Amino acid sequence: MDAYRIAYDGRAYRGFQRQPDVPTVEDAILDALAALGVGDERVPAGYAAAGRTDADVSARAQTVAFEAPEWLSPAAFNAELPADVRAWARADAPEGFHATHDAVAREYVYHLHAPDADPDRASAAVDALAGEHDFHNLTPDDEGTVRDLSASLAVDGDYLELTFRAGGFARQLVRRLVSLIGAVATGEADLDRVERALAPEPLPGHEGIPPAPAYPLVLADVAYPSLAFVVDEDAAESARDVFGERRAEWRTRARVAGEVLDGL
Repeated sequence: MDAYRIAYDGRAYRGFQRQPDVPTVEDAILDALAALGVGDERVPAGYAAAGRTDADVSARAQTVAFEAPEWLSPAAFNAELPADVRAWARADAPEGFHATHDAVAREYVYHLHAPDADPDRASAAVDALAGEHDFHNLTPDDEGTVRDLSASLAVDGDYLELTFRAGGFARQLVRRLVSLIGAVATGEADLDRVERALAPEPLPGHEGIPPAPAYPLVLADVAYPSLAFVVDEDAAESARDVFGERRAEWRTRARVAGEVLDGL
């Protein structure tokens, strides 16, 4: 059994998990493995992934594990993966390892553009949300809503970089946390809005907290105490090239948009 770290730009995909008739990251991974002749069936023996990311969400450390041949290095994996999905590290996994169930923590980072935010208000909201709470008002899930959440804030110019870490996350929880923090940070909501969201009573529909947009969210880490990942330098360099080119492309697009905006 082997585990692979996978980075991807999620904007071209309808999420990670396979779905009929739409492109997903998991389809890209399984198509690559089929093209490489790994496994006798569509899904290799023992295959599992660390988690499901929504449409437009990107990842640095998504993890998939399966019974892999010795020759399947991350660089070999990349030979059949699309450019926006890159394997970059590999680890030997113990017998019976499961990429979903054996993860002890997952970390997400959200890049919130909030030029009008008050960092002190944002920090107060982050502190109030950290710790063990029942987040039932911040997810459509009915089960698994109690989480012990680590949360931190860094200010980078017009951006609030919000980092969340927990054993697992209910659906849309991170994006609704971001929406709530953003509302407090900009003065749209008072800090007691956080207390109300964490209360046992359900929020009525008109007070519901919507999820923030998905594209600024990145699955940054998945922790496995039993694994020691080894970076494949050739594969990692390929990933750096791909994401470096994309960063340059989008910076150029931003400059063009700025040129138009400044002239209006």
